[in-house]
Parts: sequence; structure tokens; C-alpha cells
Amino acid sequence: MRSSPSRAFSERGAQRRALGSRAGGATAALLRVLAGLMWLQHGEGGGGLRHTCEQSDGLSRYGWLLHDGENFGTQEIEDGKLWLKTEFVKRPGGEHGGDWSWRVTARAKSSGGPAPLLSLFFYIATDGQGTLEPHLENGTRLAAVTGATEELGRFTLTFLRPTAGSGDDPKFASYNCLNTPSPGLHRLGELVLSSLRGRFVFAPPGGPRRRFFGVDAVGVLPDSAPRGRLLLHQVTLEPPATLEVTFESGSVVARPERLAGRALSQALEQHAAAFERRFEETFGLGKKGFSLPERRFAQAALSEMLGSVGYFQGHSLLRSPLQERPVPGPEAALFTAVPSRSFFPRGFLWDEGFHQLLLGRWDAALSREVLAHWLDLMNADGWIPREQILGEEARAKVPPEFLLQDSETANPPTLLLALERLLPDAPVPFLRRLFPRLRAWYEWFHQTQAGPVPHSFRWRGRDPEPERFLNPKTLGSGLDDYPRASHPSPEERHLDLRCWMALAARVLGVVAERLGEPAEQFRATERALSDNVLLEQLHWAPELGAFADYGNHSTAVELRWQPAAPVAPGQPPAPPRLLREVREAPRLRFVGALGYVSLFPLLLQLLRPDSPRLPAVLDAMRSEQQLWSPFGLRSLARDSRFYGRHNTAHDPPYWRGDVWVNINYLALRALRGYAEAEGPQRERAAQLYRELRHNIISNLFRQYSQSGFLWEHYSDSTGRGQGCHPFAGWSALVVLVMAEDY
Repeated sequence: MRSSPSRAFSERGAQRRALGSRAGGATAALLRVLAGLMWLQHGEGGGGLRHTCEQSDGLSRYGWLLHDGENFGTQEIEDGKLWLKTEFVKRPGGEHGGDWSWRVTARAKSSGGPAPLLSLFFYIATDGQGTLEPHLENGTRLAAVTGATEELGRFTLTFLRPTAGSGDDPKFASYNCLNTPSPGLHRLGELVLSSLRGRFVFAPPGGPRRRFFGVDAVGVLPDSAPRGRLLLHQVTLEPPATLEVTFESGSVVARPERLAGRALSQALEQHAAAFERRFEETFGLGKKGFSLPERRFAQAALSEMLGSVGYFQGHSLLRSPLQERPVPGPEAALFTAVPSRSFFPRGFLWDEGFHQLLLGRWDAALSREVLAHWLDLMNADGWIPREQILGEEARAKVPPEFLLQDSETANPPTLLLALERLLPDAPVPFLRRLFPRLRAWYEWFHQTQAGPVPHSFRWRGRDPEPERFLNPKTLGSGLDDYPRASHPSPEERHLDLRCWMALAARVLGVVAERLGEPAEQFRATERALSDNVLLEQLHWAPELGAFADYGNHSTAVELRWQPAAPVAPGQPPAPPRLLREVREAPRLRFVGALGYVSLFPLLLQLLRPDSPRLPAVLDAMRSEQQLWSPFGLRSLARDSRFYGRHNTAHDPPYWRGDVWVNINYLALRALRGYAEAEGPQRERAAQLYRELRHNIISNLFRQYSQSGFLWEHYSDSTGRGQGCHPFAGWSALVVLVMAEDY
């Protein structure tokens, strides 16, 4: 419900804006106006005030179960003794996106003992733009808010009285409200916490008196200047209860009825039925024989990704070789999915290409709009920041060392994977507007990431202090701690980047031909980068029997505790440091790290079906001592000296053995391609495809059933989900794997 400024490529306006990513699910993001939900269980074990999704909350389960990306959504949350369901419906109309309604249903998970005393906090806040006017009943109940903004026009937000469960009888409730200056949208939770007081008493008829925390009038936080306004409606009650909130646009002239009560229930049922039909028509999982629980799992994976799509606004902090100090980038807006609502609630360039493989299959127009927004972030040189940290709310969730975006650091151009899938049905006017930016991005890669010899490429921006790391990270590659040459140098040749550039040349060539533009420069580069002889000359390591990176590398590097340097008399001793010890001088050679990077010529299908190197690549994939596990292909071979190794004392292994769904998706896509092509490895590729697909689907379904979440990556030894959760980023590609839609 957030309206968009004028964008170069945007196909739709405010009507497309999805709900935001706060844990309550009843969060609608507006341009500098925000509406949302918090909750608090009173008493022992309540867990504190819940607002934004946090890894530390320890909720046993939450996520969208149904969400079509535009019209409705249903989310369930389990928080200790409490079960919450949040639902919304959007009804188009008028000039500003139409009406929205939310329903929150609360009940206790068990009947033993008293029901938890629960406060629900519904709020609407401005951040320096727009007007809000409260309408009170009996001095403490915020019944409605009327307001106006330039983008939304006039509107009314109404807080309906709670009902008991699904019945129509009113449930006793206690009300508090807050009307206060706001220090900024990123500090709303902190502001509400500071306003809670413990002198209120909950006394239902015939029930015991129970104390609870209620909001009380406060000013802004002591270290903040007012930035806007916050109006908050607190309802305290004993579950079960149902509460509804309606947002009605003033530009809707003929409204059939308020979208509440029975009308809201009917709308939810109709949208859910339509979602079920569309899901089966799109992915055909019922026809493929998947059980109902498996289909529900796939629906939840898609829905959680759709529910993570948000609209962000602000500026990034940039580091440029042309500037002595970091500078703020221009004000920008981004419509994008995010990898994880709890841990990565912002846009990531290389993640987004994988997201759009799935979302583009569900809604091609939505996917085109997301791609357009990303390409609109490009600077004059053709660079797109790899991580989008737009505005104070986004910056509040990011460690300081990751805030700065370096204008010389790339990220895999996975948006082109998604665009390639969209090309057959993409409107020509859309491609024509896209093409200049695609070309600028492509040229930026060639100008800034070129390698030491023709047709080679090198990721810039590796860790600048190599002595701190067992192997200096390469964040620009997206594979973070995957082992590269031990000593970063200009002589490096990175296999994965070379393969990404072959894909880029192919896609740019197709787009140019579709538009009648000169395509030979792209086709010539595609031919060179796809030439298997040249690929072998630059990246086949005979001593390893695998494709590999090349660089200044030592095979005898370890982390050792080093005593601290002496300190001045009277000063406390410094602690010892874990530093890298190099026992063999590095030299130019291939890097012996068999893993995902070694597979890239297969993953992006540059290897010919009759390549003499293909059997060795398939051997490594199927070897249980190397990449094969019962849960998917591991990121680094078990017999690698870097397998499972920490990179520093506090930097555990990341891409050093665990199973990642995005790369396994590429492997399955490639294996199916080789299984369908004429060649001596056809039957073997087909067998590997069947086994790997079964392993991925069965493990992700099992882990979701046990934990309630999709995870960032999965253990190659136990299959357990690891990293952050919920991670309905590229892990949701399991839906396409189930559908065999590559």
C-alpha cells in the first residue's frame, strides 16, 4: 500500500505494493506512513514486546502459509503459549490503491491453566509527511484515525471492537492509547517500550484482577528529535479473541460494504480458493503425485517469499576511489524480495536473481517490475551496489562493517538468469527501456572485473587484511568464504565469474537481436567464453582433475595463536591473536578447492555434452568423499583441507561444506539439460538428476515439517537447517524443483 515515485521502468503503481516484513504480518508500508502490529504477553515467560522479526525472539514457528503477492495473505505465528493468525485482504478501487482490511485471531495453545493475558498494539505513524487525526471513545480507546498524504489522499483507519473467537459476542477488553511525537520509523518499538507502565489492572467480570503493562503518554525518546507522529491503539484481553482493522480510501466512491466481519471472511475464502487453483495450474504438484502436506509446504515456501516483497526508500553509504571519505548515495527506492525477514530484511543483488526465478513463474509482471527497480539503482558507470541498505530502518539491522558499499565490488549478475526466463513473453517496450542499463552493467563488468589475461575475470574487493583469515573472503562473488588463492593478487583468474560473464553475453545477445540492435559484440564474447578449449587452457587443473581458480596460492597455511606485542610498563597485557601462518611461500598455481566453483562450467551449461571433462565433473558430484551427500551437493568437498574449517576464531564455515539450495537448483537444471542432450553422459546425468532431486525435496520437506521453517543452508552430515530462518529466499526454489520447472 506504499505508492511509488516515478520510476524509469515501473509497470504498475501503488496497487502492487505488498505488505511489509514485520513479524505481526499486519504491516502495510506507505510512503513515509506506516501501519503495523506489535504484541505482548504479560506475566512470566511472555517473551517481551514483539515487533520486528528477530532471530533472537525464539518463536517456535511463524510464516506466511498463503499469499498471492497482491490481494490477500494468511500467516500463522506460535509464540510460547500463544497462537496468532494474521490475515489481510486488499480490495482495489478509487485512485489510491483501494481498501485494505486486517484480521488478527489469538488463542491459547493449551487449555491448561489460565489463558495468557495479551496486549495487541495497532499503530499508524508518519515520518515527517502526512497528517493524522485520532478519534477517541471514553478517553482511552482509539476508535479510528483519519489522515491524508499526497500519495494516499484522504483515508480512514478504523479499529473495530474485538469478538470472542469466531462468535459475535463482544469480549471484555481493556484499552489504552498513545499519541506522541515519533523519533523515526526505525525506533517505534523502542518508543513503545519506553512508554509502558505497570499500574494498570485487568478485571474481567467474574475473573481475577491481573496487572498488565499499558502505554502512557510520553514524549519522544530522550536522545531523539521529533520526526513524525505515532498513534497507537492497545487492546488487552484474554484469548480467544478476534480483532479487525480496516483502511478505507477516501477516493473510493461506491463502496459495496465495509470489508469486515462476514464480508472479510468471504473475501478470504474466495482468495484462498483462487490461490489453490492458480498454484496447481502453475506448478502442477498434484498431478505429479505430491501429497497434500507436501503441497502445503510448497505453497508456504512461495507465500513466504511473496510476503517478503517490500518497498524500501533511502540512500546507501558508498565508498568510491574518487572520494576520500564514504558518501551517501542518491535517494533511491527499491521494490524487491528479501532473503530473510528476520536476518536479512533488505535487498541483495545476487539473491534477487534467484528469487525472481520463482516469482517470475508466479507473476511475470511483478518480476519485471522488480528487475526494473534494481536496474534503476545503477550509477552512471553501470555499477549496482550488491547490498541495498536504504534508510535508517534498514541500517539499524546491519553490522557497521557491512554498511559501506564499494563501487569497485561486483556481485554475480543473477538478474540475467531471471530475465532469460522472462524473455519469451517480455514486452518489447519493456526490453527496449531495459537494454541501455543492461549494456552499461555488462560493460562495467568488463571494465572493472577483467582478469590478467584475455577472456579471464577476477573478483575485486577481497579481504584487505589477509593475515587475519585462513583464506581471505571474496564477498563480491556471493560465495563469501569459499577458498580462493591464499594471497590475493592481480594475477588471479576466477572461474565462476568467467562463467557468469558467458551467461551475460548470451542474454545480452538475445535481447539485442530481439530489439534489432547490434549483437555481434555479445555473440563474439559468448563464443569465446563458451569455447571449451580456451576454458580448459585457463581453468582446467590436470593435477587436480577438476576446473579451478588460478592465483598466488600456498597449500601450507594455518591459523596459529600469536603472542601479543609487548606493551608499555603499567599497561594491561594485550590478548594473544589468532593469525595466519604461512609455512610455504605462495606461487602462481591452480587452487586446490574442489566445490561449487569447480562446477560452474556445468552449472551454467558451458561444457559441451560430449566434453571429455564432463565425466570427471560428474564423478566429483557423485562422490560421497567429495560433493555428494544424502541432502544435496555440499559446497566444498569432504576431502578438502578447508572443509568445515573456521576462517577466524569467530568466523565459522559458511560455504565450506553445507548444502545451499540455489546452487543445487542450478545443478539440477544443468543435469536435466545434459540428460536431454545427445551425448555419452546422457544416462548418467539423468540418474544423478533423479537422485539429487529426491534428496533436495525430501530433506527440505522433512526439515520444514520438524522446524516450521526454510533455512539459509543445510548440514551436509545431518540435513538440519542452519544459518538464519525463516529463509524463504533462494531456499524457496524447492518449489521449482518439485515442479521440475527450470
